[in-house]
Amino acid sequence: MKVVCAFVSLWVTFGSGTKLDVGSVTRPKVSVLPPSSAEISSKKTATLVCVASKGFPSDWSLSWKVDGSSRSQESSAGLLEKDGLYSWSSSLTLSEQEWMESVSVSCEATRSGQPALTGHVTRQQCSE
Repeated sequence: MKVVCAFVSLWVTFGSGTKLDVGSVTRPKVSVLPPSSAEISSKKTATLVCVASKGFPSDWSLSWKVDGSSRSQESSAGLLEKDGLYSWSSSLTLSEQEWMESVSVSCEATRSGQPALTGHVTRQQCSE
């Protein structure tokens, strides 16, 4: 008997867009990039960027929370990388005052049937 240790990930799109993913779920790594001090001082805004990378399949979604309260924001569709995994990104712009008064800003990657993955940043981390 020969044991084969390999994994193949396939996807096929049917008809008008029904997509079938065959493969195991890979949970992405979620990171939140803080705003630049230059933007805060010149534009009086604070733009944070969430990046989720190396996930599968493509139907993970990103959402934002500021001090635990949800914020509605668009995120990119999954971008297929050469390694067969996906990456997503989203940005959130706060006023300077919102950023200065916030305790924590977090980004969650979610997919049906999977626990949420969270990345976060605090203003205090940025001033260290």
